[in-house]
Amino acid sequence: MAELITVARPYAVAIFRLAKETSTLPLWSDVLARLALIAGNELALDVVANPKFSVAQAKELLLGLLGGQQSAEVHNFIDAVLENRRFTVLPAVAELFEEYKAANAGEVEASIESAFALTDSQVVELSATLSQQLHRKVTAQVSVNPELIGGVKVTVGDLVVDASVRGKLTALALSLKS
Repeated sequence: MAELITVARPYAVAIFRLAKETSTLPLWSDVLARLALIAGNELALDVVANPKFSVAQAKELLLGLLGGQQSAEVHNFIDAVLENRRFTVLPAVAELFEEYKAANAGEVEASIESAFALTDSQVVELSATLSQQLHRKVTAQVSVNPELIGGVKVTVGDLVVDASVRGKLTALALSLKS
């Protein structure tokens, strides 16, 4: 996974900068989401990877699947992705682009795992606390993970706050072993 992100990041950064400069963030968001969906299709992967089809033919297929008139920048992006054989990283490029877009808007997505279902008021309170600490608007994605035993585990990008019983027990076990 780390290698995929490493390969996808330069594409996402370049597209984000271009989209921001040209005020086309929503357009690129849509294009990348559709390309990511196409790249997730096995048949599309087979066609792009098949040596019987040239880069030009694969590009025409992708442009046809995207539909409508696409800008010269979209054409150039598809050329670069296909020529560098990076078609499989398109979902990661789209995901990173959305992260950059959200960060630019002062928003961040938090993944909250809880041992038990949280009430709406608990989610709102936790989101407000995170927003205050991170100085950004937090959108919470909540899931239940009974393996945590108790408490919560919050992941925001690379930041992980493990306030679960399982996390505390793991930390205790590690400290006793050292």
